[in-house]
Amino acid sequence: MLKSWMFIPGNKDKHLQKAEDLDANVLIYDLEDAVTISEKEDARLKVSKIIQETNGKLKFARVNDRMTPYFIDDLLAIVQEGLTGIILPKVNAKEDIVIADYLLDSLEKKHQLPPGQISIVPLIETAAGLFHAYEVALSSKRIHCLAFGAEDFKMDLQISSDIEGTELLYAKSKLVEVSRAAGIEAPIDTVYTDFRDEEGLRKEAQLGKRLGFQGKLLIHPNQIHIVNQVYSPSKDEMEEAKRIVQIYNEAKDRGEGAIQVDGKMVDIPVAERARKLLLHADINQ
Repeated sequence: MLKSWMFIPGNKDKHLQKAEDLDANVLIYDLEDAVTISEKEDARLKVSKIIQETNGKLKFARVNDRMTPYFIDDLLAIVQEGLTGIILPKVNAKEDIVIADYLLDSLEKKHQLPPGQISIVPLIETAAGLFHAYEVALSSKRIHCLAFGAEDFKMDLQISSDIEGTELLYAKSKLVEVSRAAGIEAPIDTVYTDFRDEEGLRKEAQLGKRLGFQGKLLIHPNQIHIVNQVYSPSKDEMEEAKRIVQIYNEAKDRGEGAIQVDGKMVDIPVAERARKLLLHADINQ
């Protein structure tokens, strides 16, 4: 489970040099929204260099979408040893992935990289993308999870926001459902744009966790700790899960299918959720 996905502007030397010290699970070097047209070429060079120089982090690059004149140049510049994957924005249909997959396959061969080493995270940001999300999720073995881009999604659908985020509940739940049906990992939730509002971020992260997301896209280092904390099981949750698993296993040995633990009914789905919580906690320690 990768909880915190931190965007790093690809044109800012200061941010690039400090990125490796951040406590984010994933670094996303941004060549798209954070970079003006006049700085695209320079940003590619900077990102390519930082990928070569840094170790120990999962390193992604958000390239420009495939309908722009910058897409292929982005891939040519950044595909190399050390790149974990790309964030592909504005994915509307499986054709977007098929083309990216083909180009990555060719570049992996050119650079003598293991086939399929570079993963693709499709960024679902439009109505078309949401409608075709299941096909997108199945379109390449490089896809391990999807991500949601709410700001462009709201603009595409001309949706206005409310403080509770109810306007996005359907889209978010759809991505969780699609991911599960396609047999890939849980999706990554959208950015929270007001990086000064820590309480708002915490509430949105908690909602995302309840809906079934595995983590969140971030735009400021101050957001990392909160998201890591929210998406990690609390001490109380861990203790409850251990108790449920222990008591349920003992009951199963006695031939009992459902039991009560601290006044709550526990059957197979509840026990399995507790097991998975403990498993993910062990993996991420």
